[in-house]
Amino acid sequence: MDNHTFTAKMEKKLRREQRKLSRRALQAKNKGMNLLDAQNYQKQKRKVARLHERVRNQRDDFLHKLSTDIIKNHDVICIEDLNTKGMLRNHKLAKSISDVSWTAFVLKLEYKAKWYGKTIVKISRWFPSSQICSECGHQEGKKSLEIRDWTCPICHKHHARDINASQNILAEGVRTFNLA
Repeated sequence: MDNHTFTAKMEKKLRREQRKLSRRALQAKNKGMNLLDAQNYQKQKRKVARLHERVRNQRDDFLHKLSTDIIKNHDVICIEDLNTKGMLRNHKLAKSISDVSWTAFVLKLEYKAKWYGKTIVKISRWFPSSQICSECGHQEGKKSLEIRDWTCPICHKHHARDINASQNILAEGVRTFNLA
């Protein structure tokens, strides 16, 4: 399944309605009114809140469906223990990362795994999943995020960074699961 960017799809509408809200607050302030007494402001505030709630409900519904599908179709799920708080500090990626709701997704996976008797294996965030060739095991070294494809100098296998990392996470998860 593709990543649905619910906030990005509603961003234009949200921006417009939030602009109206701020104009209504300014109008109330210019008239010397308390915001609690300004009816137009309160109506607009509820409208913006409903839009945010709609986005949250869409995201939550998608995450529930995706996590249930993954749990029902797999006995062992291997995931990387990502530092999402640290990733949110990157201002170029913060909006996309928060729109994915990774932490909420992992929590849903964990409690559904307990329900269905499945196993979740978390791989350390320090495991160099994108630096190791999934074919021969050669560790290339740290790569910047701009590098999306690379070729192993040993076995000459061409890798897409994310696919290679997912194959390495799976292999490490299966190895860790078999040791336990």
